[in-house]
Amino acid sequence: MNMIVPLLSLAPNERGIVVDLRGGSNFRSRLYAMGLAPGAVVKVLGNYPRGPLIVEIGGTRIALGRGMAARVLVRKL
Repeated sequence: MNMIVPLLSLAPNERGIVVDLRGGSNFRSRLYAMGLAPGAVVKVLGNYPRGPLIVEIGGTRIALGRGMAARVLVRKL
């Protein structure tokens, strides 16, 4: 089941591979600078109903706003 879903829909401890970033050039360059680029493996550490999504990319923990995380598409692993 290689479903492509928004990063926001992954539960804690689920992993995915970034497929696409839905946003303008500023949005893309900001995420690229954090290591969140197509092909990157992302693990969700925390996904709370209110507040940021906590993810791990290459050993680095990053907090993403919910709106931003909704525009990152991943393929579930």
